[in-house]
Amino acid sequence: MFKKVVAFAVAGLVSLNVWAMNADDLIGRWDITLDKDGKAKPSWLEVKLSGMKTLVGYFVGDDGSARPVSKVKLENGKFSFAIPPQWQAEDNDLVVEGELSGGSLKGTMVYPNGKKYSWTGVRAPYLKRTKAPVWGAPIKLFNGKDLTGWKAVGATNQWIVKDGVLTSPKSGANLISDQKFEDFKLHVEFRYQKGSNSGVYLRGRYEVQILDNDKSEHPSNVLYSGVYGFLTPSEINSKGPGEWQSYDITLIGRMITIVANGKTVISNQEIPGITGGALDSNEGEPGPLYFQGDHGPIEFRNITITPAK
Repeated sequence: MFKKVVAFAVAGLVSLNVWAMNADDLIGRWDITLDKDGKAKPSWLEVKLSGMKTLVGYFVGDDGSARPVSKVKLENGKFSFAIPPQWQAEDNDLVVEGELSGGSLKGTMVYPNGKKYSWTGVRAPYLKRTKAPVWGAPIKLFNGKDLTGWKAVGATNQWIVKDGVLTSPKSGANLISDQKFEDFKLHVEFRYQKGSNSGVYLRGRYEVQILDNDKSEHPSNVLYSGVYGFLTPSEINSKGPGEWQSYDITLIGRMITIVANGKTVISNQEIPGITGGALDSNEGEPGPLYFQGDHGPIEFRNITITPAK
């Protein structure tokens, strides 16, 4: 009986190793670029092994937050998965299919509305730093007078400078800095109205949420001071609408620390990938600072960034 069990275990191990060799090609994080009606849109995928043989994952589309993938099917060198709609009006699943091609991925996505798009993916960089940064001189990104150094994108520009404050009085365009950065320390002050929603995008790819939610709410990665869809703050240390507040953010590689109104709420945590609304999925490249202006009124002032040399 013992010999039979050993033989079965060895045979099972050989079979698992054969299977794992295929799965290993897919397991990991992927930066995806979607061709959506001729426009490049960012997306992201992580595939993990759950237990002995089940592949699961996490997915970020070109909008919305990161979503879990309950099962990734892998057959004959091709993979597929389906996830329920998030912000789409239709009831159909989003269906992703793909295959390996020379160390990269390529495939198609069928959206809940039935539209089909092609995409390509490359392995996401680790962004691991081997030594502590040496900080350069602080840079004031807003001069308090006009929009010099910034550009509005996505809609008609509604951003103005009023009494030395960078102001978005209504929903409209997002605002992106001309300068791009890699690792940095950021100080930014902001004020929102009741019910408003905004965000600060780091390198144009990782959103730190600004949202009018009560500090008594349970912390969440989609609420105030969370890294949208990924990292949950230890508490919601907000002051509420109509009050000037501050974020002090340090980003080194993928590691982020967020201090909200003087209290550390996320301490040296890893951002796995891009968040919904990112400008692109080129995670290995420097990127701009960008403020979300399409979700309600928001104001900013005292925007200072200290880049690493």
